[in-house]
Amino acid sequence: MENVFLSQHFRRILLLLHIIIAVKFVTGVGVGVGIGGGIWVGGGPNGGGSPSSSLTQAYVALQAWKSAIKEDPSKILETWVGSNVCVYKGVFCVQPEQGYGLIGQNDPVVAGIDLNRANLLGTLVRELSLLTDLSILHLNSNRFTGSVPESFRYLSSLTELDLSNNQFSGQFPISTLYIPNLLYLDLRFNAFSGPIPDDIFNKNLDAILLNNNQFSGEIPSNLGNSPSSVINLANNRFTGSIPFSLGYMGPRLKEILFINNQLTGCIPQGIGLWQNLQVLDVSFNSLMGRLPDTISCLSGIEVLNLGHNKLSGEVPELICGLSRLMSLSVAYNFFSGFSEECSKLSIRNAGFDISLNCIAGMGMQRPQPECSVIPGGGINCLRMPVTAKPIVCGMLFDLQKTVSNRIPSSSPP
Repeated sequence: MENVFLSQHFRRILLLLHIIIAVKFVTGVGVGVGIGGGIWVGGGPNGGGSPSSSLTQAYVALQAWKSAIKEDPSKILETWVGSNVCVYKGVFCVQPEQGYGLIGQNDPVVAGIDLNRANLLGTLVRELSLLTDLSILHLNSNRFTGSVPESFRYLSSLTELDLSNNQFSGQFPISTLYIPNLLYLDLRFNAFSGPIPDDIFNKNLDAILLNNNQFSGEIPSNLGNSPSSVINLANNRFTGSIPFSLGYMGPRLKEILFINNQLTGCIPQGIGLWQNLQVLDVSFNSLMGRLPDTISCLSGIEVLNLGHNKLSGEVPELICGLSRLMSLSVAYNFFSGFSEECSKLSIRNAGFDISLNCIAGMGMQRPQPECSVIPGGGINCLRMPVTAKPIVCGMLFDLQKTVSNRIPSSSPP
């Protein structure tokens, strides 16, 4: 799955560049993308300037947070002394131009905090909500515990929130859904649990990264409302089926991952509507039935992983003929055959894993007793046979446009 995270990285940079342009337009100052993955605007460890009244709230917030951090092995917080927070390590300020921002307000403001990989041990504090000019908050790879304060909803300028690789726990942090301008939400590799709220898919988020937690329950049926380009739900405890609405997601969707959950049922017929999708991974679940031929409409697909499920039937020829396909895995299922087109994938230097299925005459297949009873053999999946690919795919895309026009826009929570 290396290309999954690589392509996520490039899209994230593009997202950051959009934010850079916005910040530069508002402030008129130069900005750049930091090596740690954030946007750094002015200021920084070497930033100068005398303390000013405009930074009073930031000083209160950061000092309250400092008191809640119990371990600082890299001694980053030793620089958090004095009222000029723009010289604090990991804190980045901008100097608004005359005429922008609050009336009469042209003092520096805290626009970014990057404490990635600082190995800090502590908690978040409600006073952080005083940082109303904060656009980027990166806390990846620390040891923060507890929950996300309710007051985070007042971070009105926040566009990117990265809390990944920490020890946060409890229910989904609902306060993040009230942050009005949030575009990037990263909660990966924590211990959040319980169901995820429906409203997460009604928000204008470009990236929703919830993988490697302990989220459970069914995936909300309004998944298809999300305008995101990347959704990662892998390595949780989701149950039920993949929502039918997924077929009506917008054209921005590039990657969606359901890896290693407890999903059952069929792969939705509407999967073929994602003409711009590049990565689809539903591996390590308990999906059953035959593959929808509409997968052949995924003209942009590069990585398709259907492995480690209970799928059956034959691997359709049209799927193996997808021109951009670089990796196809159907391993550890109950497929009974595949077409000659699939055998050509190796010639195209495309990875193709058909091992441990029920294909007669092939090596590395399941023992015959395991193939005598196909799991979900009686499951009824709504299927549309693709006999004329261009016609059927065109019909699907027209249907998607029709349905999208009928769905009212969702209001924020």
